[in-house]
Amino acid sequence: MQMLSSDLISELLLGMRLDGLHYNRIQISPPFGVRFGDDPTRAQFHFIARGRVYLRTDSGVVHTLEAGDAVLLPRGGIHALLSDPSIPCLDVTDYSVTTICRRVDDIHACKAELCRSTDTLIFSGCMEFDLGGMHPLVSMMPEVMQVGTLIDRNPELLPVLEAMAREVSTERAGFAGILTRLADVVSASIVRDWVECGCGDAQGWVEALRDPRMGRVIAAIHRDPGRNWTVEAMASEMGSSRSVFAERFLDVTGVTPLRYVTELRMRLASQWITRDRMAIDVVAERLGYGSQAAFSRAFKRTTGKSPGTIRSAKPARDGVPVQLA
Repeated sequence: MQMLSSDLISELLLGMRLDGLHYNRIQISPPFGVRFGDDPTRAQFHFIARGRVYLRTDSGVVHTLEAGDAVLLPRGGIHALLSDPSIPCLDVTDYSVTTICRRVDDIHACKAELCRSTDTLIFSGCMEFDLGGMHPLVSMMPEVMQVGTLIDRNPELLPVLEAMAREVSTERAGFAGILTRLADVVSASIVRDWVECGCGDAQGWVEALRDPRMGRVIAAIHRDPGRNWTVEAMASEMGSSRSVFAERFLDVTGVTPLRYVTELRMRLASQWITRDRMAIDVVAERLGYGSQAAFSRAFKRTTGKSPGTIRSAKPARDGVPVQLA
């Protein structure tokens, strides 16, 4: 498997953001089955601090998670954490909760007659996940990304996981806030490792990234989306003729070069307007449009909505994003 260049990896991760939206500390006695994934647009993170847990996806695939293991589901989806793969499930929203702090709740579903050392401890998070302009990568990621597969390459994660286990178990002052940050860092590290390893077995669009000359073009576009990108300019970056470049680009990405640039700009514009609350005229200037009116026409033509509409429809969140550059 051909690896990606370090320059392209940096470009891929530059716009990466993981916003933790809501977390649960779950202390629960076996037997149990907890279902997650009511919002398919959100990523889901789970850390097992104590006990053995089975993760069953909606497709029926079962993964075994041991104490100290963490897992990221980049596209979320219906799934369950179970003490035994055959256990019936109760939705996580059906459990009684106690609020620990903003964005963190405690679920305590323990049997009084059992020793507390037999309880399973889980820290779970629902996240907003995007890769900036590299949005196509999210759909190509594995359904389940397990931290155990990258510990050998990233031993620095072991102290982080050990710290998570201590914070979940001891419940010291401020533990909830610390856990949310650690969960975001572990999730981001899982994604980074997948990208550094060449995006696994992903095909199609990723093939363009693995081609050194084509990858150089894509990195340049993402580095400076507001540049006046003509087909000739992109072909020059690749070091080929206009016709050869255009044919190769369409073959590996499925869209024409100019369409790719436009769609990238509109994805970035949507994020800057809704997430970063950037002024529309500033967005237009950063993306290379001569006027706000020209940008607004292009935006509506591509997305079907005006910039002002999406700005008013989606207020900014107060969560603090984790970024990897």
